[in-house]
Amino acid sequence: MSQTLPGGTYRIGDLEVTRVGYGAMQLAGPHVFGPPQDRDAAIAVLRTAVELGINHIDTSDYYGPYVTNEIIREALSPYPEDLHLVTKVGARRDENGGWPPAREPAELVQQVHENLERLGLEAMDVVNLRLGGLDTPEPGSVARPFEALAELQQQGLIRHLGLSTVTLEQVTEAQTIAPVACVQNMYNIAHRRDDELIDSLAEQGIAYVPYFPLGGFSPLQSETLDGIAARLDARPMAVALAWLLQRSPNILLIPGTSSVDHLRENVAGAGLRLSPEVVAELDAIGG
Repeated sequence: MSQTLPGGTYRIGDLEVTRVGYGAMQLAGPHVFGPPQDRDAAIAVLRTAVELGINHIDTSDYYGPYVTNEIIREALSPYPEDLHLVTKVGARRDENGGWPPAREPAELVQQVHENLERLGLEAMDVVNLRLGGLDTPEPGSVARPFEALAELQQQGLIRHLGLSTVTLEQVTEAQTIAPVACVQNMYNIAHRRDDELIDSLAEQGIAYVPYFPLGGFSPLQSETLDGIAARLDARPMAVALAWLLQRSPNILLIPGTSSVDHLRENVAGAGLRLSPEVVAELDAIGG
């Protein structure tokens, strides 16, 4: 069933995942804080994702906090054998809904155990270490926090390790400690800072997962994208997702939504085939 999804599959380590995945962040309440207004609708979205063949769901225990993982467990446990859950650690939520960092080794160990407990798992398929700011990497060594996660991997609690909001140099440093199976950074048509990183990871067979695929467009850039979408009789989101799939074979998508209809639209839209001429126009947005 998963073979019918746009883009086919790719590997995170030894896990074969659909390139079109699902990001569960929007299943929590407004601003990713508190419970959703309609829990049944959130459950329906997750079950529909699996029915469509998606086997790659991105989550974190700090979505809500805790809410999203609890909904995933309610909706999908016992989990299908080929379903792969990817989480992030390295931050927490404060009482005001902020996202303060939490990257000390003891904090990371606690976060991994909390993800396992709320998801009802004995081991996480993938744990991404979240570094940097909201959408921009910050300089510094990744060794101390990554070593803490590598130790949990050796204990059998984590199958594969990833990084989020990092530079090529930080990926290279982490690889001296343990294999890096995926990288999750801010990237889209307009924000092309990671072009070199994506190409480097592709050569190594490492997955790259962009977040906020439509975020941060200026009015001019949005107008350009809207114009191309209108000519193609498609939604701008569809064009943006299709461009990402065609950008590089190691790019995996995790568009999020709390609507079953939007989920179906995202999956269908990612299958839009863009001509070389259209790709060149879109490439110029980030030029």
